[in-house]
Amino acid sequence: MTEGLRERKKRQTKQRISDIATGLFVEHGFVTVTVAEIADAADVSVNTVYNYFPAKEDLFLDRGVEMVDRLSRWVRGRRVGESPAAAVLRELRVLVEGVSPTVGLFAGYADFMKVIAESPALRSRLWALQQESLKDLETTLREEAGPVPGRLPELVAGQLTWAYGTVFAWIGAEMMARRVPEEVSREALDLLDELEDVLGEQVLNYGIRTAT
Repeated sequence: MTEGLRERKKRQTKQRISDIATGLFVEHGFVTVTVAEIADAADVSVNTVYNYFPAKEDLFLDRGVEMVDRLSRWVRGRRVGESPAAAVLRELRVLVEGVSPTVGLFAGYADFMKVIAESPALRSRLWALQQESLKDLETTLREEAGPVPGRLPELVAGQLTWAYGTVFAWIGAEMMARRVPEEVSREALDLLDELEDVLGEQVLNYGIRTAT
């Protein structure tokens, strides 16, 4: 579906407000900067800011909805003969090998993480998004793999969420030390190989997509 002019302008305005807010948070800290100051810097009203971002935390974690749905999208998009676990590991490898900013592999990530580390409100919001992602993935696994006995979808969702979070946390710690993204990328690929071994056959073989 083609994006209309109105939708494009709204998307651009939202992104501009978020970019300006992020710059102010990185420079001055999340607690210090007010929504009024962000609105003034973006040349919009405070009400406009809240129309796009219901909470101040959403201005900084503006990719939250995408983050919640990411693992489920990877699972739904898995190939014939591929399991949800294999799809998640494959997609992660693509991002890591490509030194993607999506997984924190960029020079300014340390400054981004510092803002989160210094804000209990942002840490709480990030945790809530992670829990939403876990529940969303569990629902997707039940839909994709069909009815199965017991709590296997819940357990697999937990394992995949843990693997995904482990990669993010490790990259974040290394980038906080201001290492070169390409070096961290190479080591993160080794970490992914180790994670695949840890997950085990039951998780790796769960929900393999058959030809339709």
